This record gives sequence, structure tokens and C-alpha cells, in this order.
Amino acid sequence: MTVGAALPGPLRHGDRVALVAPSSAISDERLTEALDLLARWDLEPVLGAHVRDTHPRAGTYLAGADADRAVDLMRAWTDDSVAAVLCLCGGYGAVRILDHLDVPRLRAARPKMLVGSSDITGLHEFWERELAVPTLFAPMLGTNDLMSDPGNLIALHRALFTATEERTLQAPGAEAIVEGEAQGTLTGGNLSLLAMTTGSHSSAPRAAGKIVLLEDVEEKTYRVDGFLVSLLRSGYFDGAVGIALGTWHECGPLPEIRALVEELLAPLGIPLIWGLPFGHGPGVDSVPLGVRARIIADAGQPRIELLR
Repeated sequence: MTVGAALPGPLRHGDRVALVAPSSAISDERLTEALDLLARWDLEPVLGAHVRDTHPRAGTYLAGADADRAVDLMRAWTDDSVAAVLCLCGGYGAVRILDHLDVPRLRAARPKMLVGSSDITGLHEFWERELAVPTLFAPMLGTNDLMSDPGNLIALHRALFTATEERTLQAPGAEAIVEGEAQGTLTGGNLSLLAMTTGSHSSAPRAAGKIVLLEDVEEKTYRVDGFLVSLLRSGYFDGAVGIALGTWHECGPLPEIRALVEELLAPLGIPLIWGLPFGHGPGVDSVPLGVRARIIADAGQPRIELLR
């Protein structure tokens, strides 16, 4: 499979889905809620062996030892009876397991949906680069963003159970900062994670020929500034064809973030949209990465159209 292909799936009722915790730990209460939700959706959960673990030193922010979290992810992805791998929550820790993953074994497995967001951006980018398999950037089962928002639940259910091609990502308040239109492969995700992995790749531009999605949560303006400058100085955006900005939940103040992204990203001269519904918080959609799309940044209805 090559990047730009369709997202694996969709799921069918009765499918087995693996639950893993590649980053921070999930509470027992949230895990129970996640299992109840999957039962309502007629999906059979397969719990990773280490989902309930805590790291021996960093139990406040890591779900078990790095090698054990990697083992759960490897087992889930290489289990051909599983139709999707659902990451339970973000936080921090996904980048710590990347060097524990066996890429040839991952490549040999049957492609399936990998679902998550936030810290899971590190896995999305790894899957894009190493496996060339599209993934789903979506609120996670162990998070308040999903469980407390009926709209987010509907959006995730739709993304899991129906094909994503020919959908449109748009919002009433979206605006074109730089007008234009382009086609490319969707990439990106959480800004701070993309900045965190700068320097760990080959010299090839990471976003060349791609439409970059960016969002973040609970970051002050100066930190968003630093993340963007790090990506710009690293050459991350070299060859990118468009940028779409999602939610900046509890970041900001938002007018400062809006002014900052215009200051730093508008000079790239590629279509740039502010205010699309992906990322953290309420009212966000579930968006495939690694698929072909069109960005349309105009004064009427700025949007991203997913292509077949």
C-alpha cells in the first residue's frame, strides 16, 4: 500500500479491535467506559497485555515500560484477526517506543486502521514514513474529548464504519488566511509532537507534496511560536502544498495564535486555512492522514475535500 491510498477498513459489526496504551495510562473508570462503548458499537475489544501497567519511574505520565508498550502495539498490528488498533489516550510517551518497533514485521502485517490523536501523532508520522499506510487522526476512547461530546462520538463512529473518501472537512467560522487551491497527501497532527520529532528523520523534506494539518492543546502562544519556528528552521514545510489549522483548545489567547500563524506561515505562499474542526476539544471530526485530498482556501467556504 502506498501513501495516498484509502484508509484501511471500514469496520463491520462484530469486528475485533485492539486497545493499546502507547503513551500515558488510562484510568480504570475510563477503560470501563471505553469497553462499554465498544459493546454498544458491537465491536469485540482485545486488550493489550500491558494496558493497565504503570511505568516503574514515571507512572504519573507513562503507561508501563517503553518496551512493554511497544510489544502491545506490535502484537496488535501484527494480529491479522484484528481490524483496527485503537489508542486509548495521548499525553506523552509514543516517541519513546518508536525505536522498539520492528519495522519489517509491521510492514509484513495486514494493514488495518490505527486510530488516535494528540501524542499519537508520533505514531501517525512513523506509520506514514515507514509503512506508507493511512491512519485515522481522531479523539480517543480514554479521553474526555470523546466521551463527553456526543458529536465527537458520532464523527468517530462514522469514520470507523463508513468509507472516508469524498468527505469534506469544513466549519462555519473557517477562514482563508492565504487563498489558493492544491492537491496533496494529508499529513501532520499535533504541532508540539511534530516539533518533538524534528531531527529524527532523513534529510528529505517531511511535508513535500503534502497538505499539513496542525493543532495543539494547552500551549501558551510563545510555545506555539517556538514549535513553528523549529519546524520552519528544520525545513519541515519545504515543498508543502497547503496548511490547514485546526483547534487550539485552551491555547492562546486565540487572537494571538491566529496572528502568530499568519506571521510565520503566510510567507510560505501556499493555501492556508484557519479554523477547521480537527484536534482537541468539542466539535471535532475524525480525519484520515496519508490519503489524497484537495485544500480549497477561498473567501466563500474554506475546506479540505477528501479524494477517492
